[in-house]
Amino acid sequence: MCGIVGYIGEKQAAPILLESLSKLEYRGYDSAGVAVLDGGDINIVKAKGKLSCLAEKTDGGKNVAGTCGIGHTRWATHGEPSELNAHPHRNEGGTIVAVHNGIIENYIQQKSKLTRLGYTFYSDTDTEVATKIVDYYYKKYGDPLKAISNFILKVRGSYALAVMFSDHPDEIYAVRKDNPMIIGVTESESFLASDVPAILNYTRKVYYVGNEEIVCLKKGQADFFNLDGEKIQKQISNITWDAEKAEKGGYPHFMLKEIHEQPKVISDTLNCFIKNGEINLSEVGLTNKEIKKYSGIVIAACGSAYHVGVVMQYVFESLVRIPVRVELASEFRYRNPVMNKSQLFIVISQSGETADSLAALRLAKSAGLSTLAIVNVLGSTIAREANKVLYTKAGPEISVATTKAYSAQLIAGYVLALRFARVRKTASKEELKSLVAELSGLPEKVQSILDKKNSMQRFASSMAGKKDVFFIGRGVDYAICLEGSLKLKEISYIHSEAYAAGELKHGTISLIEDGTLVIGVLTQPDTIEKTASNLEETKTRGANVATLSFGSRKITGDVKFTIPQVNPYFAASLAVVPLQLFAYYVSVLRGNDVDKPRNLAKSVTVE
Repeated sequence: MCGIVGYIGEKQAAPILLESLSKLEYRGYDSAGVAVLDGGDINIVKAKGKLSCLAEKTDGGKNVAGTCGIGHTRWATHGEPSELNAHPHRNEGGTIVAVHNGIIENYIQQKSKLTRLGYTFYSDTDTEVATKIVDYYYKKYGDPLKAISNFILKVRGSYALAVMFSDHPDEIYAVRKDNPMIIGVTESESFLASDVPAILNYTRKVYYVGNEEIVCLKKGQADFFNLDGEKIQKQISNITWDAEKAEKGGYPHFMLKEIHEQPKVISDTLNCFIKNGEINLSEVGLTNKEIKKYSGIVIAACGSAYHVGVVMQYVFESLVRIPVRVELASEFRYRNPVMNKSQLFIVISQSGETADSLAALRLAKSAGLSTLAIVNVLGSTIAREANKVLYTKAGPEISVATTKAYSAQLIAGYVLALRFARVRKTASKEELKSLVAELSGLPEKVQSILDKKNSMQRFASSMAGKKDVFFIGRGVDYAICLEGSLKLKEISYIHSEAYAAGELKHGTISLIEDGTLVIGVLTQPDTIEKTASNLEETKTRGANVATLSFGSRKITGDVKFTIPQVNPYFAASLAVVPLQLFAYYVSVLRGNDVDKPRNLAKSVTVE
C-alpha cells in the first residue's frame, strides 16, 4: 500500500519522481504528491486522484524546479482521500517535509503531546504528526540523525519515512520499520523507493534498508546509521530482472500477461528444485535431519497465499502423514496460539512484506519454532527474518490480483511435500519418481489450458451480469474454490463465496434461487460423486451449474470445462487457471480497472 520515491542528483527531480511513482501505481492509491528542494525552499504539489492529475498539475514535473525531492502515492488510512491529507506533509514553517508508508499506532497520544507544546494540525493524518515529531526533535537537537533517532524511540507502528530538511538542501533522510524501502545509487545520483520497479530504469544496484536503520542520501552516496547514530556497512544487491519485465508486453492488462506467464514461472521455479529427477532443497538449507525431527507444520499466510497453505495442508497430510495446521496470519497473531518447538513454521508471502504474516513469523520465532519463508522478493523483510527461505521465481508481479505468484507458491508447496515424503519414507521411490515427472509436465498442461481460453471468455460473457456466485468442492477442490472465488470478487465486485461442498446443506443452500451461478470443482476421485450430488441439489433449486474437472462422466452440469489429467495432488495448478481467466474476462466485460481493483493494494503492509 502507498508508494514512496526519492531522488537526489544532477537532473530535475520532479519528472523522475513522477516516472518512478508510475511504476508503483499497482500498490493502490487515492492521491499523490511531490516535494522538491530548490535552493533553500521546499515546493510541495499534491493532487487527489490518479497520478495523471498530479502530472497535469505540474506539466509532467517540468514546472517544479530542483534536483532533490521526494514523492508519494497515498492509500487512505487516517483521513479521507483529499489533497489536504495527501503527502508530502510539512512542519509549520515548511522547512521540513516527509512522506510515509504504514501506520503510526500511537499518533493520537503524540498529537496530544505536540498540541500541548503549541503545535497545530491541518490534516487528519498520522503522517503530519510524524513530520512534526521530527520537527520537534530537530529543533531540540539541530541534527537530522538525532531527530529521526528520537522519532524511532517515540512512535509505535510500522513505517517507511523519507524526510527533507531545508537546512540540508543536498540530503534526503529515510528510516523504516516493518515497511519496505530500498536504496539505489549510481556515480552521481541516489534513489529511494518502496519497491524495485520504481528505480529499475536508473539502476539495478540496490541496498535493502533494515529495520530501524537510518539512511542519509547524497548525490551518488548512501550512508547508513543505527539507532545510536553509528555508521553501519551494507551489502549491495544486484537486481537481475529489468524494467521490460514490468511492462505489459502487448497484453491489454498486466493480469492477463501474468496469467500467460504461468507456464514459464512454474518451469523456472521447478528448475531450481528438481535436480536429476529428484527434489533438491540444498539452496533452502533444509537438511534431512531437520525434516525428520519435525512433529508437525504450522502454515500462516493471508489472502491467496493462505489458499496455497490450504492446498499444502491437504497434500502434506495425505502424502507425508504429518499434522498440518493452516492459519490466517491476521488471526494467528492475536489468538495466543499454542506452539511446539518441534514444529516447523512456514510463512507464505509474495512480497515478503505482508504485515500480518511478518508479525506471525516473529511470534513463531519468539516461541522457538524453526521458520521457513516462501517468498518472491529477494531481500524482503520476511526473507531476512526467517531461518530459511524458499524463493519462488515469479518475477515482478504488477497486477493487484495475484496469479503467477500464487502458482509459483503452489510449486514451492509441492516440492516441499515431495522432499518431506522422500526423507520421512512415507512414499516409495517409484511413487515419488512418478510425482516428480508429473510436476515437470505442469507447464505444458497449463499452456494447453491457456490455448483454449476462448471457451472461458464466451462463458464469462454470458455470466457477467450475475449478482451471486458460489464455488463448491471438497478437499483440494475446496482450496481451489477459495482462490477462484477470491479472484472473482476482488476484480469483478460480484458477490462470491467458496464453500466446502458438504456444508452447502447446512444453511447456504437457502441462498440458491433461479439464475444463481454455482461452479463446482471436481478433481479429487474420492469426492467426485459427493460433490456432484451437491451440485444436483443446487440445480433442482434453479441454479446455473458449471463444472471444472478432468472430464469425469459422473458429472452433470449446464456448462462443463475440462482440464488435462494430472495427479490429484497437483490439481490446483491446473484448475485455478480457468478460474483466473473467468474472473479476468468478467471484470473486463463489466468495465472495471482489472489491474487496480477498488480499495485494494498489492502489498498489504498495514493491519
